[in-house]
Formats: sequence, C-alpha cells, structure tokens
Amino acid sequence: MNKRDAVFPAGRQALYETNRYSAAIRSDDLLFVSGQVGSREDGSPEPNFEKQVELAFANLKDVLKAAGCTFDDVVDVTSFHTDPEAQIGAVSAVRLKEIGEKPYPNWTAVGVTWLSGFDFEIKVIARIPEPA
Repeated sequence: MNKRDAVFPAGRQALYETNRYSAAIRSDDLLFVSGQVGSREDGSPEPNFEKQVELAFANLKDVLKAAGCTFDDVVDVTSFHTDPEAQIGAVSAVRLKEIGEKPYPNWTAVGVTWLSGFDFEIKVIARIPEPA
C-alpha cells in the first residue's frame, strides 16, 4: 500500500495540524481535496455569507494550485449548505465565476445542520495534469 501523499497550500499548515487532517491527498493522477470553508486568516468563519463562499473558493483554489491543478481539472464537486434554498443564489454566482466553461464538473449539493460555525463547505476531486 502506498503512503498518503499530502498536499498543503502555503501558509495554512497550522490549521490542518491543529485539526489533524490533510488539505488534499494525491493518489496517482487524482487529487482528493478536503472540504474547504470560508475561514479568515485566524481560522474563524467569515460572518458575511457571500464573502464566506468567496473565501471557500479561494481556499480551494490555493489547495488545487499547491498540487499543480486549477478549477479546469476538477471532475467532481460536493458542497454542503446549512440553508440550501436561501444560499443557492449566492453560491451559484461565485460558482459561475470560478468554475469556468462547459463541460462542467459533476456537482452534488447537500443540506446539513452543522458545519462547525460555517454555512458553506466545498470539497472536490481533480485530475492532476501531466507535466508539460
């Protein structure tokens, strides 16, 4: 069995160490990214929902970049929402800005009751591009 090949974005390792998980795990040509939330520099939730979603996507982008990926490499998305009906418009607006052109990745949205003080979380699976 291969060892886990952990990927971390620059500057956020302390957050992952404290909570004892990896930002992402590389396995062959796939990248499995842990759920990313809209946390501020100190790890606390951004109180403004739209900004929280933007920060979650920015944090996700940083993890993808650390593995040599972009949103174009994402093949599967799962998002978690504490109030899906009220939040979907704000999430869709950021999603359209970040995800790009067709073909779009798979996307599953799940309503939840608790996200440790956050209202939105996003996790993805990406295919790692071959080196040029």
